[in-house]
Amino acid sequence: MNRTLRHSPLIALGFVGLALLPACAQGGGTTDKAEVEKIVEEYILANPEIIEKALIALTEKDRQAQASAAKAAISDNAGALYNNSTDYFVGDADAPVTVVEFFDYRCGYCKRSAEWTANLPKTYDGNVRVVFKEYPIFGGISETAALAALASGRQGKYIDMHLALMALKSNDDLTEKKIDELAMQLGIDVQRMRSDMKSDGVKKQLADMQALGRKLNVGGTPGYFVGDQAIEGANLPKIDEAIRAEIAG
Repeated sequence: MNRTLRHSPLIALGFVGLALLPACAQGGGTTDKAEVEKIVEEYILANPEIIEKALIALTEKDRQAQASAAKAAISDNAGALYNNSTDYFVGDADAPVTVVEFFDYRCGYCKRSAEWTANLPKTYDGNVRVVFKEYPIFGGISETAALAALASGRQGKYIDMHLALMALKSNDDLTEKKIDELAMQLGIDVQRMRSDMKSDGVKKQLADMQALGRKLNVGGTPGYFVGDQAIEGANLPKIDEAIRAEIAG
């Protein structure tokens, strides 16, 4: 953001300069660089709103380019994103709208929106299914927790473990010991969970989610996908808007 603002006056000056050059050259005369720069500077000083207009235009163009790129990536990876048979989800498997979330168990925004996200099927009267994609961008214990959640799924306890891990208020609480304690409280066979965490199947499941996130340019968490839209961060109103649009068709 700062870099854009720092260079934007130069961009705006350039635009104005290009607009003024034809006028300066009329009548067969010539105008040197210094004179053009002076004309441009005086014009900008007299009309400062032109910088704001240029910035708005550039920002909108960049936003449209990002949205277009996101739609193309979603289209290219739609099967893996919305219809991967190994993914865990809540809601009706045949729900007309699928919401996908990429998340990290040490992400504060992920924690704060976890219950809201899990309740979307109920909120929308069974019209929404939520698919969970482990995306431990912070590495370390985040990756361990992701593997534990996926391994818990082998015992039918994925959602329970997912919500339990998200419910930890402090990242300092997320430890190897705490993961095992949560598993025991949920009736999960800890020894089997730990074994499955090391299995090729669970490791591949996580690796595939991470690879998909990179293909979709998920740069942070949470990252939501609804239809052909990629929604960065826990922008709950925008997610609601996207869901309503999908339901309306």
